Amino acid sequence: MLNGFKQSKMSKTKFTKLSAADKGSLLDTLQARFEQNKNRHKGMDWPAVQERLEAHPTKLWSLHLMEESGGEPDVIGYDKKSGEYTFCDCAAESPKGRRSVCFDDQALESRKENKPKDSAMAMAEAMGINILDETQYRALQELGAFDLKTSSWIQTPPAIRKLGGALFCDRRYDTVFLYHNGAESYYAARGFRGLLKV
Repeated sequence: MLNGFKQSKMSKTKFTKLSAADKGSLLDTLQARFEQNKNRHKGMDWPAVQERLEAHPTKLWSLHLMEESGGEPDVIGYDKKSGEYTFCDCAAESPKGRRSVCFDDQALESRKENKPKDSAMAMAEAMGINILDETQYRALQELGAFDLKTSSWIQTPPAIRKLGGALFCDRRYDTVFLYHNGAESYYAARGFRGLLKV
């Protein structure tokens, strides 16, 4: 359950302002993770990140959903030009609350039976985040070892998707691999990782 709604309902959720207690709890969690993983954001300071977060409540809601679904979001980048911080799901394995989903709603509708509860693209849209592309996924893997037992859907080029396929990645043998699958497929060990700029 994610803040009172089921995974299958996530694509229908809309922005809700966090209560003062939930906001404080989320900021405490994010700060603790930020301080414990400084290798992901060298040269950055938490007070500046928090100031940015508090100025963007809709982004806090997205981070809340990332956290509630097991993503363990953390700062992995900063854009000096725009002033935006980049958060990414940094859980060791693909987020538990976002697994067993096919790639997108087109794939979901194409299944005549044994449909998954949701699709990765619809969930990401509802959460206000973007699914990682291959470059972003590989950049994340430079900061640690992720998806050693699971895999994660990634953004797929239109030409591949048009033909019914979708891409996913994982890490095995200390190497990041890129694979393809039918977009309508879903597995208990495959979810997706999200990216959010604040």
